[in-house]
Amino acid sequence: MFPSSIGIVGPTGIGKSEVAIRIARKIPAEIISVDSMQVYRGMDLGTGKPSASVREEIPHHGLDLLGPEEEFNVGRYLAAVAPLVDQINQRGRLALLVGGTGLYLKRLLDGLCPAPGGSASVRKELFERAEAEGSWVLHAKLQEVDPASAVRIHPNDLKKTVRALEVYQLTRRPISDWHKATEPLLAGEGEVRLFGLTGAREFVYRRIEERVDRWLAQGWLEEAKRLQGVPLSRTARKALGYEELFSFLAGKTDWEATVGLIKQRSRQYAKRQWTWFKADPRVVWISVDGKTADEAAEEILRGLKPGALD
Repeated sequence: MFPSSIGIVGPTGIGKSEVAIRIARKIPAEIISVDSMQVYRGMDLGTGKPSASVREEIPHHGLDLLGPEEEFNVGRYLAAVAPLVDQINQRGRLALLVGGTGLYLKRLLDGLCPAPGGSASVRKELFERAEAEGSWVLHAKLQEVDPASAVRIHPNDLKKTVRALEVYQLTRRPISDWHKATEPLLAGEGEVRLFGLTGAREFVYRRIEERVDRWLAQGWLEEAKRLQGVPLSRTARKALGYEELFSFLAGKTDWEATVGLIKQRSRQYAKRQWTWFKADPRVVWISVDGKTADEAAEEILRGLKPGALD
């Protein structure tokens, strides 16, 4: 039997979507995007959304959820897509969780800590104290009220220290206790299998650069022009490439420098994704260096169920 869902992860540009599409053409499946930028309408080429024809052929979920002027976060993502795996399974299909936003996938699999949301006033007070007295003072306080979190959080990680103290001040309960109360959102062990696509660094970087050139040739700059008058949210502005294209359109950079910077930042992002996913022992890695998308898809299916392609 196949599991209820498969996660296909890896660095940007590695070909996750292409492999997922090939799998969905071989077995009944639907694709759930695990990408924090594909949720935005009108940001299509630069976020790598599948074409309209592919979306018509294979059901896709988690795309075009809101306008780019709206803020988005992991909580909103989970509310939108967490119920979908069961719905897809009830239709007799496999759910393919595809994308490179590691935090979204982790929370989708492992659940979201039920600790309360933040308090701007408490957070402001804590940051001001750190600035006045030193961040080590806050970490010392954390050691006093939540020793487990103090061991986990580095003394120099002020943001996480503040969050842990904020939760304690609001609830009088350590955030480490809240973490223990976190429950997985998807069904139990063995229900989800994770596969990571990888390859030689030079191979992946070459794919990234070729993809940037291809998207630009397909009209990415024109897409950026259409977004110039939209007050993009803080989260939407994190999408790779758009800020660089806006700078070019404003005459602040020349074309060669713009393209070079997009490629450079895409490579840097790929390195961060590698680091994130390599830390997850559940991921089974498959090299796609020298393989077609069909060959990679077949390798994943063989790893799921002996004789699946016989």
